[in-house]
Amino acid sequence: MTATDTTAAPPAPERRSWLREHSELGVCVLLLAVGALTLFDALTMNVEITQRGPVGPRTVPIVVGAGLLAVAALLAVDVLRGGRGEAEGGEDIDLSEPADWRTVLLLAGVFLATAALIEPLGFPAAGALLFWGAAYALGSRRFDRDPLIAAALSLVTYVVFNDLLGVPLPGGPLMGVL
Repeated sequence: MTATDTTAAPPAPERRSWLREHSELGVCVLLLAVGALTLFDALTMNVEITQRGPVGPRTVPIVVGAGLLAVAALLAVDVLRGGRGEAEGGEDIDLSEPADWRTVLLLAGVFLATAALIEPLGFPAAGALLFWGAAYALGSRRFDRDPLIAAALSLVTYVVFNDLLGVPLPGGPLMGVL
């Protein structure tokens, strides 16, 4: 390499092979980051309601965050001691086939559209789009039945959460008519 050459040399084969053998450490890093973020959010949460009893709104996020950190640490120790995850051996999965990116992208698009439309259209309409879009992305082509089932599922979900469980969901312009 000359003094004017700015390209870095490729990693040594030993380092590359060590990283391949310990690739599960990436999952540990992800779990550690999500656990730390969860704990940070839970501990900096602005709680203005009066707490009754020992369990408050911070309890579950703190337990989940601490659990994620513990799992990250235990997994890291296992990986560094030589533990390895087993390859998928599911009988319904053909690992020689490529991923079905069309389905993944359709589902992602339906979820993003639902997130964008839930406020202006309300949950019943956006939920119907979600249920029908997911059915379409997963292969159903029953255009006479799927939208009706999606609308029924969405309305039932809205009523259960909004009216029975007391979780307010946006009703949208259609709920003023119904």
